[in-house]
Amino acid sequence: MSVEIDWLAFLNVFIAALLGAGAIVLFYAVGLRMLVRSGRVPVVTPAEFTDAITVLSEKEIRKAEKQAAKAARKNPLTEGQKTLAFVAALGCFALCAAAVIGGILIIVIGH
Repeated sequence: MSVEIDWLAFLNVFIAALLGAGAIVLFYAVGLRMLVRSGRVPVVTPAEFTDAITVLSEKEIRKAEKQAAKAARKNPLTEGQKTLAFVAALGCFALCAAAVIGGILIIVIGH
């Protein structure tokens, strides 16, 4: 009994996975950048864990939110440009979601 590996198929899967992962990361990064340009800076308060190395205090969280609001006020874009950047961000996030869902469907349904 011998096992043969189709190296060409393996290479195809490897390249597809690499390109898919790169596309998801690219669109997510561009989406985040557009979200910030639109003046909607995502400020996420960290979860507190019992074994956390760094836990932000309420003062540090308020300071980060204040800096985000200040950066949003300094945005030189017009309201139309901000809206366009926000729509572009949503589009990039939709492309990320579509790529992930498409990958899952390929795995579940088959090729």
